[in-house]
Amino acid sequence: MRGFLLFLSRQARLRRWMETSAIARRLSSRFVAGETLADALAVARTANAGGLSVTLDHLGENVTSLAEAAASRDEYIHALEAIRAANLDANVSIKLTQFGIDLDEEACRENAGRLVSVAAQLDNFVRVDMESSAYTSRTLKLVTDLHARHGAVGAVIQACLNRSEKDVQSLCGQGIRVRLCKGAYLEPPSVAFESKADVDRNYIHLMGMLLEAGTYPAIATHDEAMIAEAERLVAERQISTSSFEFQMLYGIRRDLQKGLVSKGYRVRVYIPYGKAWYPYFMRRLAERPANLLFLLRNLMR
Repeated sequence: MRGFLLFLSRQARLRRWMETSAIARRLSSRFVAGETLADALAVARTANAGGLSVTLDHLGENVTSLAEAAASRDEYIHALEAIRAANLDANVSIKLTQFGIDLDEEACRENAGRLVSVAAQLDNFVRVDMESSAYTSRTLKLVTDLHARHGAVGAVIQACLNRSEKDVQSLCGQGIRVRLCKGAYLEPPSVAFESKADVDRNYIHLMGMLLEAGTYPAIATHDEAMIAEAERLVAERQISTSSFEFQMLYGIRRDLQKGLVSKGYRVRVYIPYGKAWYPYFMRRLAERPANLLFLLRNLMR
């Protein structure tokens, strides 16, 4: 089922229909805040009021022109300025395919560099999301370069990839903030662990490394077993709850989010918005069967 849903996420014709369908948009609203920045800011205010930090993601990966890439950059700059004006506890997350890496790598670097420079000036932060393994090396190189110039930027590491231990060691050594996730892309066995058990073991191993040596790491998971292991490590190693945060997706496991906040942990919610929501939405369904069951129940209603 996961492979089939990820296959569907890449179908352009289905995407065009879904993103223009009123019915599909109502279903996606569980995981996507809305189509505009104003929608996302409203959700962010509510999240902050509930003790949650926020990262905003303007959806729109795999742009087809440098003009689209520049527009994405400007949208994010506007988002950072709006966050500052509204005094929100929020930062932003970007994808390099949205900033033009497939079209012109130097233009992508300029776009990302301008955004990170603005974030540094506003005392904010940009997280560069990780896409498929085809982008891993280029993404980490860009993050490393921008961090050396501006600070105010961090990376994402996927526990499903074989290379991730070395990447975590390198990023920790440079003081670059890391978000650890399991990985939402279908990867070949030549570069990734094939079984869930192996991915989980690697996640726990990398989580321990980050909690010990990372710079304000983000533990991104909805898996209660991984959360319990994080809590065990924190207690066992006497790690301050202010030295890291949990991260979760908007609309998924709100009970866990509230429960962790009530225990005194820091929790950040990833809030996507925009018209190009279909690939993100399908990956969320592929990650967890309960998400698909939730939508089917609501569709029946």
